[in-house]
Amino acid sequence: MERMIGKTILVTGGTGSFGKNFIQKVLEKNVKKVIIYSRDELKQYEMAQEFKDPRLRFFIGDVRDKDRLYRAFDGVDIVIHAAALKHVGACEYNPFEAIKTNIYGAQNIIEAAIDKGVERVIALSTDKAANPVNLYGATKLASDKLFVAGNSYVGFKNTKFSVVRYGNVVGSRGSVVPLYKKLKDTGKLPITDRRMTRFWITLDQGVQFVLDSLERMHGGEIFIPKIPSMKVEDLAKAIAPECQIEVVGIRPGEKLHETMITEDDARRTVEFESYYLIQPEFPWWSPEFVKGGTQLHDGFEYRSDRNTEWLTVEELNALVKDVGAD
Repeated sequence: MERMIGKTILVTGGTGSFGKNFIQKVLEKNVKKVIIYSRDELKQYEMAQEFKDPRLRFFIGDVRDKDRLYRAFDGVDIVIHAAALKHVGACEYNPFEAIKTNIYGAQNIIEAAIDKGVERVIALSTDKAANPVNLYGATKLASDKLFVAGNSYVGFKNTKFSVVRYGNVVGSRGSVVPLYKKLKDTGKLPITDRRMTRFWITLDQGVQFVLDSLERMHGGEIFIPKIPSMKVEDLAKAIAPECQIEVVGIRPGEKLHETMITEDDARRTVEFESYYLIQPEFPWWSPEFVKGGTQLHDGFEYRSDRNTEWLTVEELNALVKDVGAD
């Protein structure tokens, strides 16, 4: 967090679950200013009432609007890019909208950051970007590659771009936990397949990992935390053990298991105690940047069904007990 002292920070999509938690942590430090850049005026108003901090600024704007981004990025030192269209089903049904926000929006962020002299940019990604089978994952894979390649376009500027990729966030907006709590009284909980597994991370852990990655980054890395897996059926049992489980079948664009490091990526991946780092393929990239890490072995994959760490029903129950229903 030392890197943020006296800096101006901008968060795209800053009124979401991640943005609120991130901003709360950042405002505890001696930052100069925090700018929320998002489209929803109501959420911005509600957030302003909640935080009431004079260092907080609110910009109505869309990442598709490059001119507005240029205005918002004026004087900004650090950007956290959290804005995206994320709902798998909605992206399948509205593919052009997902491309405009998740891909063209990423390009706009990169160009505005370079031209306005932003120091560091962290883009949030998802496990669905590795071996994607749905449009959301495909757009985020393209976005990841754009941000990694953005380091080749900075010229003599000092702008650096990196990516943080992690799994499902406990209780985030639109996640399955609030939905299951809402359906609890019906006596039935739907799951798409009893075999389904997912990576699981708390909001606090996700925000802290972004802050840590901001300190570590040299530009071009994809940072991946070591996090546990869970079975979706176990989650249903943790939330409502008395409910009947109804198998409804896999939805369009849904996977049985998620991947965060593919076998092909593993050849460029270094392991540390609490995270993995996929190295960029740049001529200027130095082995010194990953000193202390261990190269992954051939054939390694980081998949939710092959994880070494699993959450039990009891642990899941403790994690979700404070999450409210939608």
